[in-house]
Amino acid sequence: YIHVLPIEAGFVGADNIGVLIAEEPYNRDEMVLIIDIGTNGELILGNRKKLMSASCATGPAFEGAQLAFGMRAAPGAIERVQIDPQTHEVDYKVIGRDAWRKYSNPNEMKAKGICGSGILDVLAELYKAGVINKSGAFNQKGQKSNRFRKNPDSGLAEFVLAWAEETSINKDIVVTQKDVRQIQLAKGALYAGCKLMVKRMGLGEADTVKIAGAFGTHVDREKALIMGLFPDCELEKIQSIGNAAGDGCRAALLNVEKRKEADWYSRNVEYIELTVEENFQQEFVEAMQLPHMTDEFPHLKGLVSEEILNQ
Repeated sequence: YIHVLPIEAGFVGADNIGVLIAEEPYNRDEMVLIIDIGTNGELILGNRKKLMSASCATGPAFEGAQLAFGMRAAPGAIERVQIDPQTHEVDYKVIGRDAWRKYSNPNEMKAKGICGSGILDVLAELYKAGVINKSGAFNQKGQKSNRFRKNPDSGLAEFVLAWAEETSINKDIVVTQKDVRQIQLAKGALYAGCKLMVKRMGLGEADTVKIAGAFGTHVDREKALIMGLFPDCELEKIQSIGNAAGDGCRAALLNVEKRKEADWYSRNVEYIELTVEENFQQEFVEAMQLPHMTDEFPHLKGLVSEEILNQ
């Protein structure tokens, strides 16, 4: 037997229903915002009184596509990044190796590229260390290491994450200005979607934010807040729930009642087409900045220096 979960709308498919029946916000009093990060960012907001969903065209940047050294989460992919604000030196960890770069010999790292969780880390770290400014542009002044450079072939600015001797591809692994822009587009779409849904629901903020998706388990909630993936909230309210769509599929496979829930709620979730929402374009443009052009992020105080936060 093959069971297919229902869809809510054109761009909010069966995977979103899987997340819904796994997390069951419809059984809660608290207002839950669930962000399922993938090629499309799918959003659910609601509780037992009302449910709302939307789709954000994040594009595949978070999955490594369109980035110079982006790759899937396989051995050799950089999955964690830290940049020292004082020296701009980089420490990183690759999939398949427990030790970080600073505890290893260069030739032991065998880095190949950067995957989703590393991509989320790198934008937050570049901003936090002052390598890029609020607009996402590389700071032409104030660079503190030789990792920032102009590419000799293209003449474009880039920042070296791993030197050639640390890689298995015998070339430097870099983040380019174009890469930063691609990540900004993706994160801006998510932020704008979250903000418009919260507004439509008549709320100031959600009670809980849950990050789902194939790499939802590996998202650093602090870094997600620093880069402005969603509106400001307390760190304690942010949870990583991993592959909730897969959990929902398994639940539906093993439990007939879950299939009935899926059918009922797929028809009773209010779908919002974000692109036709008033002010979407303006919200999207403002959300591309780090963490946001105008919205304040009081919960980042102490995590990011005042000088950088108040640019």
